[in-house]
Amino acid sequence: MVRIGNVTIEGDVALSPMAGISDSPYRQITKRFGSAFSYTEFVSTEQLKLGNTKSLDMFRFVESERPIVFQIFGSDLNTVVHASEIAAERKPDIIDLNMGCSVSKVSHHGSGAGLLKNIRLAGQMIEGIRKKTGLPVTAKIRLGWDSDSLNYLETVKVLEGSGVSAISVHGRTKAMAYTGVADWNAIGEIKSRANVPIYGNGDVQTYQEAMKKKQQFGVDLVLIGRKAIGNPWVFGKVPKELVSWFEIKSIILEHLDLMLDFYPSDDDYALILFRKHFIKYIESTGFPEEQKRKLLMLTSVDEFKDTLESIKMDSNFLETSEINNENINCETFVSLV
Repeated sequence: MVRIGNVTIEGDVALSPMAGISDSPYRQITKRFGSAFSYTEFVSTEQLKLGNTKSLDMFRFVESERPIVFQIFGSDLNTVVHASEIAAERKPDIIDLNMGCSVSKVSHHGSGAGLLKNIRLAGQMIEGIRKKTGLPVTAKIRLGWDSDSLNYLETVKVLEGSGVSAISVHGRTKAMAYTGVADWNAIGEIKSRANVPIYGNGDVQTYQEAMKKKQQFGVDLVLIGRKAIGNPWVFGKVPKELVSWFEIKSIILEHLDLMLDFYPSDDDYALILFRKHFIKYIESTGFPEEQKRKLLMLTSVDEFKDTLESIKMDSNFLETSEINNENINCETFVSLV
């Protein structure tokens, strides 16, 4: 159990925020499977200030997702603080400042990981958000801009001085993006010196591994990102490899229905959005390649469901890798179809 201000978080693992992935439909599923709380996708404070409907819609959630954390990003102090007030009107439990996005169009303009170069400004943002909204404020950081500027201990000290309630740490630098190996020793060092709860993030592939990281490095909670895509079972003790195809198929269909409800339209918009989830659900299951290609071309929801129901699967799973996870970033999910 972790206390974040006046919010109690129960659990050991949670879904990491990922643009194009951690929307309400998938958060609802992962929460039921054991994710301790819910992060929204990160939302631009500039767009919130402008009243952009699409950006505001990214804060939609249902009560079962609580505790719900709204994640925002920006580079201008006044804009970030003002936008946090707009976000607070939607009644989140916590607001999180993204200081970890490595994508150039975000970080090179001073947002996301760009704040690692201006940690005093980040501290002012944390303080401003906290005072204006009255909500607990957390931050998601990386170890530094690059290997020559590993300023994570200074960053944590500044954020703590600004009243941050918890910090999640991705064990890579901005320059590494999603390459190389996450440095959990650095995450452990942060935890040993921090005065607020610390979440560890990076390269965790299973629930069992998350528990080992939690025990070995003392973090309060472990975030799982890329390995959670199409795999809500990662938040529980029974791995996906031991789950029957019948159960996987039922979750696929449930997830699709949630997407259809959340993204209503007169065309196949929700189904197209769902494809990136679908190919991860069927990864390592021995799903027939020809049938996969067919399903990814369909634009009729009913035909998609009927085709999926008609497929007979062997219970033996095959180990395959259909996606290079290094291509997944915080700005957008790569085109997978």
